[in-house]
Amino acid sequence: MHRPAQRDQRDEQLGRTATVAPKRLRRALAALATVPVLLLVAVGCSSDSGSDSGSAGSADNAAKDTDTTGAGETVSASPTVQAAAYQKIPEPCTALTTKTLKELVPKGVKSGKEGSSNDTSTRGSCSWTSLTNNGVKGSQFRWLNVSLLRFESNATRGSGDELAQAYYETQVDDAQSVSGAKNVASEPVTGAGDDATSVRYDLKKKEGAFRQQTVVVRVENVVVTLDYNGAGLAGEKTPSAESLSKAAVKAVKEAVAKVSSTNGDGDAATSAPTNSPSSSASSSAKPSASASKSASASPSSSATKKN
Repeated sequence: MHRPAQRDQRDEQLGRTATVAPKRLRRALAALATVPVLLLVAVGCSSDSGSDSGSAGSADNAAKDTDTTGAGETVSASPTVQAAAYQKIPEPCTALTTKTLKELVPKGVKSGKEGSSNDTSTRGSCSWTSLTNNGVKGSQFRWLNVSLLRFESNATRGSGDELAQAYYETQVDDAQSVSGAKNVASEPVTGAGDDATSVRYDLKKKEGAFRQQTVVVRVENVVVTLDYNGAGLAGEKTPSAESLSKAAVKAVKEAVAKVSSTNGDGDAATSAPTNSPSSSASSSAKPSASASKSASASPSSSATKKN
């Protein structure tokens, strides 16, 4: 009697198990079906993230390229300076007319001696000597020198005008500080170039009392320096400083005009910039004074200015 009851009880349990099993199986299958969907979503998200990163990287690269281009343009920029106005100077021994020479060096019009120059387009000088013999009264001595120095614009050192201005100031300072000079006086000169100064002084030498006139003028990128001295020798009267100064100023204005006319009154391109290096004229801010103020071969040469 107990076995059927047990069998019935077992059958009832089996029936329950059989009913539960299909339900669990369906839930498991449903869960497995959702896995591919989740995987697809995950892959899609991963792909989108990579795309965004790539876009950001491309933007960064583009920005870098732009920055690099800008930097390149800045580095390639080069400085420029104003081109020099005058490209040549006149032959120094033709800087003054015969008429002017007769007034300053009456006995030495044809005595002009050109100084040596390694570049006649940038520098030159010429000197004249005159000795008027008045017999027992003595002699009148005169010495005249004209020097010209032209500066070219340089991208590193500056414009021709600036370089000429610096040299002009040096020439004036040198004339004002000659050793042994007495009664030194300076004054500006009007009507000559862009800047002009006249310096005069007395020098006492064994040959006699000499009076020196130095007139320095800057016209654009050219500096003209005129030295003129006179003395009364062997009892002759010493010339006045006023007369010598007046003659020197007149002569230097003529030399400045010659510089302008030689260049067609400024036919050089004054507005075009240049980067070219300067020639030998601007390679030396202060050339030797011997090139522009050579000593006279006459007995009074010791009285001329020495720098």
